[in-house]
Amino acid sequence: MIKKMKIILYLIQKEFLQIKRNKAILPIIFAMPIVQMLVLVWATTSELKEVHVGYIDQDHSEISRKFYNKIDGLDCFYLQSLDASSDAIEQLHNHHLDAVVEIPLHFARDLEKGAKVYPQVSINAVNSNNAEMIKGYFENEWQRFLTEVKDQGISFHRLEFSFRYWYNPEMDFKFYMAPGILAILISLVGMMLSGMNFVREKEMGTIEQINVTPIKKYQFISGKLIPFLIIGIVDLLLGLFMARIAFGQPIIGNIGTLILGTAIYLIPLLGISLWISAISEKQQQVMFICFFFLLIFILMSGMFTPVESMPLWAQQLNYLNPQFYYIKIIRGILLKGATIMNISRELICLSCYGFIVFLIATYKYKKVS
Repeated sequence: MIKKMKIILYLIQKEFLQIKRNKAILPIIFAMPIVQMLVLVWATTSELKEVHVGYIDQDHSEISRKFYNKIDGLDCFYLQSLDASSDAIEQLHNHHLDAVVEIPLHFARDLEKGAKVYPQVSINAVNSNNAEMIKGYFENEWQRFLTEVKDQGISFHRLEFSFRYWYNPEMDFKFYMAPGILAILISLVGMMLSGMNFVREKEMGTIEQINVTPIKKYQFISGKLIPFLIIGIVDLLLGLFMARIAFGQPIIGNIGTLILGTAIYLIPLLGISLWISAISEKQQQVMFICFFFLLIFILMSGMFTPVESMPLWAQQLNYLNPQFYYIKIIRGILLKGATIMNISRELICLSCYGFIVFLIATYKYKKVS
């Protein structure tokens, strides 16, 4: 066992030496995080199509039920009745809800007496654009509701909703985009560079020296995978440092948890890259195929467009998208302070994904000319 581990360590050492001698790769590894974090901070978002809202009614009056029916009538709102604020906040934290409406006790009585009433809406503001649109929906429906109540002969004092934004209280869109840009950065380094470096050895003929040795295929693939896994984590920390310095990116969660999630994410991504490289002969082939998959992964991951707004078939197809899981991991840790338990589903899915892809990449690699 120790001998097998030494072989993998020697292969890792050889890989780092090759990377060091490749003058084209080094600038990409260290310059890309700086450029991406300082330039790529804006992106477009689409309209809301599915907003999950928790509704806590402490008053249980006819008027509070009318307001519930008013919100429930919106096509993009999916309401869920809840009993306790603690349960609602937990679901908001776990990304099961996008907003929570809380109707206070004696809502109808105070409304009829003309007293000030402050229903509260808590909004998940990780995506500040979506949060602003959700707020606009609530304000419009609230004004319509007040007009209907006034038409029924109920006189009331001017009412206002109390809005509270969770996870991104300043509504800074850069805080939402920076984790997504980091995910793209890690994906580019992990998928494009590892695959091109592998095929470069084929083109130069140096891989034949490895093929004639008794090194096992899984040892060779591990030696190719681990160096770029380490480089991906280094780029993550460098990009995170740049985001912190340039934008004041909040880091609510544990950095160790983020590193663990990134390492698990890189395994399937690198496995896919090495799988592509094993069946390719030219760097151009690897570059175009990897770019094709990366484009799909990025656009469907939920980075720019909410996954809930996609067609059902696209949402189901996303279960094969490793970046779909990682976007939840990195945004959850940085903005929500998610723990390992909160992201356990994503970590398990990526671990299984990585194991399967690693086996396929090992099987596809042929130690023949």
